[in-house]
Amino acid sequence: MNTEILNKLIESGIAVWKNSYSPYSKYPVGAAVLADSGNIYNGTNVENGSYGLTICAERSAIFSAISAGERKLVAIVIVSENGAFPCGACRQVFAEFTDHSAEVIIADTTGKIIHKTTIGKILPDEFRMNQL
Repeated sequence: MNTEILNKLIESGIAVWKNSYSPYSKYPVGAAVLADSGNIYNGTNVENGSYGLTICAERSAIFSAISAGERKLVAIVIVSENGAFPCGACRQVFAEFTDHSAEVIIADTTGKIIHKTTIGKILPDEFRMNQL
């Protein structure tokens, strides 16, 4: 991915991070996904008093892309204060719409990249549709 697109993804993740609704954990997270079309979709974590109803920023961004008609995602940026990896559920959902080479970029709220990897490295044996 070129630097210009990467910077746009990080900026989008930081912008939406500020909109997090996280009164319980006090841990805001923002995410931005890049679709194969070149479009960027954002999402933030939204917590609920019934904790099981909370949604992570990554899935929020992915579902936004899917709701807009996208079906192939090529990268995700996850922004938090200290840079955190996606949970298992978010990894599996991201993998549903990617191949193993899709980039996963972890950044802090200043835009500093903490880690760059691929979905194939952090979820090597994901469940796929062909296993049904």
